[in-house]
Amino acid sequence: MNFFEIVNAHLSGLTANEQKLFDYVVKNMDQIKNQSIREVASATFVSTATFLRFVKKLGFSGFSEFTTVIKFTLINRKESDQATPFVVKQTDYREEYLKNISESVRVMQPDRLHQVVERLAAHPDVFFFAKGVSKHAVEYIDYLYTMAGFKTHYPRDHDFRRQALSQIDGDALVFILTYAGSDGEMLDIMSRLVDMQPKPLLVSITEPDNNTIQNLSDINFYIFTDGVTINDTDISSRISTISVMELILYQYVEDYGGRDFHFQRREE
Repeated sequence: MNFFEIVNAHLSGLTANEQKLFDYVVKNMDQIKNQSIREVASATFVSTATFLRFVKKLGFSGFSEFTTVIKFTLINRKESDQATPFVVKQTDYREEYLKNISESVRVMQPDRLHQVVERLAAHPDVFFFAKGVSKHAVEYIDYLYTMAGFKTHYPRDHDFRRQALSQIDGDALVFILTYAGSDGEMLDIMSRLVDMQPKPLLVSITEPDNNTIQNLSDINFYIFTDGVTINDTDISSRISTISVMELILYQYVEDYGGRDFHFQRREE
């Protein structure tokens, strides 16, 4: 019984306000699991009747089933995090790997996707900021966007990242790719960019838990992955990060390929 498996079939039918409610739920599942419907409705500034309609639209019979499924989902996630991949059956971790990718893609909100694509269509300078294992995923992402004709900037260490800040202007598109959403250097970068006038478009890709980088961003895409640490080193998958960044680029190609690459749609 997984929360995201239940709601996936209903996400495409959510209104803009319902998508905001869904965003709140995903970011605050650990808190919501023990709250009453009145408490959750109050925190989201809607009536209990509105929130109950939202819960039913997601595929649940009522608020009780909604919170029960959230509890089971969080329990299963914690058990999965505690197990090493070498003691989990191959089919189990393979299925979880695929679920993480699927959930990360399905919760992408179309309006936010198109907002990023519209900025890309203006061919801005594109900046990628990442550290740790995310840096290696960005090597590939930087290659893709460069081959698509964008002027990309990917500062690979602290000094280069600090220098890159002076090159960003209000027309730029900045991606902050940090799963935890709480890295000190990335928070410092975000705080500097937020204070810029005019401000570039700030897009972050983080975990779904509520975090500061997410809140400072103009647009946030959240991803799912199972934490894996070996020899005190994080080797958690960043394939969901790659998937989100690929989809942004491919949506740009879909929307503007005819203009920028002379693509022609094949007749049905």
